[in-house]
Amino acid sequence: MTTEIVTGADGPAVLYEVRDHVAIVTFNRPGALNAVNAELATAAGAALERAAEDPTVRVVVLTGAGRAFCAGADLKEIAAGRRIDDPDHREWDFAGIVRHRIPKPIIAAVNGFALGGGTEIVLAADLAVIDESASMGLPEVKRGIIAAAGGLLRIHHQVPQKVAAEIVLTGEPVSAHRAYELGLVNSVAPTGTALEVALDLGAIVAANAPLAVSESKRVMHETSRSQRAWDDDVWAINSSAMRVVFASDDAREGPRAFAEKRLPTWTGR
Repeated sequence: MTTEIVTGADGPAVLYEVRDHVAIVTFNRPGALNAVNAELATAAGAALERAAEDPTVRVVVLTGAGRAFCAGADLKEIAAGRRIDDPDHREWDFAGIVRHRIPKPIIAAVNGFALGGGTEIVLAADLAVIDESASMGLPEVKRGIIAAAGGLLRIHHQVPQKVAAEIVLTGEPVSAHRAYELGLVNSVAPTGTALEVALDLGAIVAANAPLAVSESKRVMHETSRSQRAWDDDVWAINSSAMRVVFASDDAREGPRAFAEKRLPTWTGR
């Protein structure tokens, strides 16, 4: 099922579809290389909220229509003095995504080049698959601006410091295979199959206990600033997740299904 979220002048800005517990959110401005304007930001943010609130959805996959994942901000809109965010949810920031944390894992299926804000969306995702012919990069300094949608905040946590500085300060693109070597993405897909490979990865995640997955994501995010796994505050976060998960129906169903040699039936409770 494909559903329009917000319709702009050129049609639906985002397409939304659910397949086997995986929500597919497709940026749908191919003529503009999926550059982010207000309609796309509003639509994408609404799509994440819809996925977060749907108990049948366990994983979200982000991808782009046409030959690009996302070319970043729509500079034509900015040059015309128009905003490119969701006026009702500015707290979600760029594309309605980069500061929009939801409990369910997000996978970026980078089907084509992801520049500037496109790379910042990838950096905000939990997992990423990239087409072997695609590339990433933060070229903002070449335009007289900075990677202010989380790029400067996240890149040095995901690659070594000097590599992060090279990506940011040169503004040069990073090939798919280089992105994989650096750990910016989880896998490189054959040409034209990034979405398919991302859906395969999503299916593996979606087959796991949804509450355990969401709490695992929460613990990793909330403890990511800590440099030590011995501190009491990070163990307190870990303990809070343990209380939630081990008291759940799924925590009883998992061992029972294993003992009975059958697939578990998760309820997310």
